[in-house]
Amino acid sequence: MEDKSKTYRTSLTPLSFLERSARVYAEKTAVIYNEKRYSYRELSERVNRLASALKNNGLQAGDRVAFLCPNIPAMLEAHYGILQVGAILVPLNIRLSSTEIKYLLNHSGAKFLFVDTEFSSVIEPILAELETVQHIINIQDLSDGKPLKGQEYESFLASGNPEPFSFHVEDEEATISINYTSGTTGNPKGVMYTHRGAYLNALGEGFASQFNSESVYLWTLPMFHCNGWCCTWGVTALGATHVCLRKVDPEEIWKLIEQEGVTHLNGAPVVLTAMLNHADRPKKLKKSLTITTAGAPPSPTLIEQIREIGAKVVHVYGLTETYGPHTICETQNHWADLDAKEQALLFARQGVAYVIADPVRVVDEQMQDVPADGKTLGEVIMRGNNVMKGYYQNPEKTAEAFQGGWFHSGDMGVMHPDGYIELKDRSKDIIITGGENVSSIEVEQAIYRNPAVLEVAVIGVPHEKWGEAVKAFVCLKEGAQITEKELIEFCRNEIAHYKCPTTIEFTTLPKTATGKIQKFVLREKEWAGQQRKI
Repeated sequence: MEDKSKTYRTSLTPLSFLERSARVYAEKTAVIYNEKRYSYRELSERVNRLASALKNNGLQAGDRVAFLCPNIPAMLEAHYGILQVGAILVPLNIRLSSTEIKYLLNHSGAKFLFVDTEFSSVIEPILAELETVQHIINIQDLSDGKPLKGQEYESFLASGNPEPFSFHVEDEEATISINYTSGTTGNPKGVMYTHRGAYLNALGEGFASQFNSESVYLWTLPMFHCNGWCCTWGVTALGATHVCLRKVDPEEIWKLIEQEGVTHLNGAPVVLTAMLNHADRPKKLKKSLTITTAGAPPSPTLIEQIREIGAKVVHVYGLTETYGPHTICETQNHWADLDAKEQALLFARQGVAYVIADPVRVVDEQMQDVPADGKTLGEVIMRGNNVMKGYYQNPEKTAEAFQGGWFHSGDMGVMHPDGYIELKDRSKDIIITGGENVSSIEVEQAIYRNPAVLEVAVIGVPHEKWGEAVKAFVCLKEGAQITEKELIEFCRNEIAHYKCPTTIEFTTLPKTATGKIQKFVLREKEWAGQQRKI
């Protein structure tokens, strides 16, 4: 019998989104950045040049290419040019320290490293310790940036060919990106995304935020975070416009919303809070604006405030292991009959699975579904098209995460009678501050490296702006002396600044009879009279 498989099935890949939009919307504006305007034809040509230059310099399918870069056009171009060669993108968090970046580069085995010159000082101290990096490309976006030894990005692109780059994806389950977690009980884990997963989740984002060809998307969410929740591909899929933003600044955000006619943006609640508390915030928006939020559960108060200025709120939830968002709090028509506060409470729930994912579950320790009563606590587990392929070079952790055929989020929540989930806590003492996950264990390990410290416990405490702040409770060794300021500064040399304690209390730590530190005692004291939302 004749094999007709290629007639009715082709491999899914987000690369097809740019190919289509460059054909259908050739002269439409694809990218806006300061004074720069790129059409979809021009974006495609730049991406083709990047792919061609990489291949000419020895990049092969399966090789890893790391990018340390903010939300500027080069970072968007990386999400296509690298994939066209069959290589794997490794987006790096620009807030990490030199030591952390070194681990990620060496663990991923990155062959090429693209660095925005603002972050050259992060790479320079570790250059001699990079085990696999063969080429460094400097992205000179700022005039005062100091480049490392290596070619400049625009000249690197100029060496490539702008003609359509021939690419064919044989295996849609091939890895296209490695996104590193924040690291919960040790070194970060590399979450592998596939062509298929990225394609489907990009479409899922389009459904969730309701993108179309007239949409103008502002990049307030880091592209290095879950590939920008796959919006790097999802916005392109609909032929919408990307508005790049180098630094999240409320004043600039409101200016661009007005100036460029922004219709959509994504961000953690801390970003939205900063926007709402800025002097430039309008009392009422002049046109439609859809804000999709996740990273930490937004409070009903925040949701109510966003809706008061006329913006639409889309509340989603997920993890790095689920390509970003996995669930959405879908709006029900009958909610419109409720008052604003009641609606805000409903919108604050994490909701139901994306249309491209399997239904989400909340289970007990035996993986049995908890009662849908909105009260019984259980672990949130997921499966389906937007669950990771696994952890890069870490089969043990992959097997642990996929126990029983489902991805175990480690997040604790309840199932409501209407089938909507709501998070109640995070397991393993993860602290969420400003949308960033911080491991208490990692911070404790850093503090323990100071010779004056005997014992330490780190928890999240209430913070008006960030949701939670990192606080350390420290017991010093007998005779040792160190100030709060000195110990915080010590931490800032060990780990990323956002992970460091904002306050330190020197005290004797509460313990069980067997000597285990009782963190819950510390939490109860710090959260007295307040409800912890995560």
